[in-house]
Amino acid sequence: MQHESLSEYIRSATASPPKGPMAIIMAEDGVEVDTTLRHHLQAGFPEVLLLAPPEITLAAALEPAVHRIRHDVHAENALIAAVNQLIEAFPGLWMFYCFNAEYLFHPFCETRTVRDLLAFHAEERRDAMLTYVIDLYADDLDRHPGAVNLEAAHLDRSGYYALARQDPDNNWHPKERQLDFFGGLRWRFEEHVPWTRRKIDRVSLFKAKRGLVLRPDFTFSDEEYNTYACPWHNNLTAAVCSFRTAKALKSNPGSKWEIRSFRWHNSTPFEWHSQQLMDLGLMEPGQWF
Repeated sequence: MQHESLSEYIRSATASPPKGPMAIIMAEDGVEVDTTLRHHLQAGFPEVLLLAPPEITLAAALEPAVHRIRHDVHAENALIAAVNQLIEAFPGLWMFYCFNAEYLFHPFCETRTVRDLLAFHAEERRDAMLTYVIDLYADDLDRHPGAVNLEAAHLDRSGYYALARQDPDNNWHPKERQLDFFGGLRWRFEEHVPWTRRKIDRVSLFKAKRGLVLRPDFTFSDEEYNTYACPWHNNLTAAVCSFRTAKALKSNPGSKWEIRSFRWHNSTPFEWHSQQLMDLGLMEPGQWF
C-alpha cells in the first residue's frame, strides 16, 4: 500500500487505528529490504511500515502486506523523527523500529510470536524492552565487499561489556537499572566510529504514550523506559541482529580500505536461532516460562 508521506498515512489510519504491534523499518539503501520485511512479517507484526525513498523496489508479494511511506531517509535523525510522529499519533500502541538488514530476535521466537512476547511483557507491567544490537558481518569481504551475506553471516561470541550510565543532572551518579552496553564491530573498530555512536543498546520495543519522546541516542524521555529490568527481577530482553555497522564500515571512505576482514578469533557463524543468542548471553529470557 503506497502513501505519499508519513503524515498522509497517519491521517488515513486515524479513522481506524492499527491494532499493533507496529514495525517501523527504514530502508537507508536497497540492501536486504525484502528479507527484513519478510522476517518481521513472519515474526507476527500485523502492521509493517517501510520508510523508504521511491527508488527502492519490493517483491510483488510484499507490496500488499506493507505500508510504503515516502521518506527522506538521509535527513538528520530521520528514523527518530518518524517514530516520534507515530508515538504522538497512536498512544497505547506497541511499536518496534529498525533499519534494513536488521532482524529482531527474542527468546523462543521460533515458537512464540512478537505478540506473545509483548503480552507477557505487559503482564509484568513493563512498557518498554531493552534490545542489544548485535553486529553481523560477511565471513569473506573479498567475495562480499558490502559486508552482507545472510548464508555465511558471523557475529562476535565475546567482547561485550557494560558501564554504569551516569546522570549529568545528578552529579554524574549512576542511573538506577540503566547501563551503557558496548561490543561488536563498534568496539573492535572504534577508531572509525564516533564516540556518541559506540553503544549497542537500543530501546526498540515500546508502548507509545502521550508526551513520550525518542531521543537520538535511542533512549526515551521517560527514564523507566530505559531500564533493563524492573526493581524485582530480570525482565525479557531481545536482540536486533544487524549488518548496519558492517555496511557502514565498508562504505565509508575512512574505513573502507583499511578493513580487510571482520573475522577474528572470537568470530562464530550466526545460526539464525534464538537459542544461540541466549547461550551467548546476548539476550535474557527473564522469568518467561
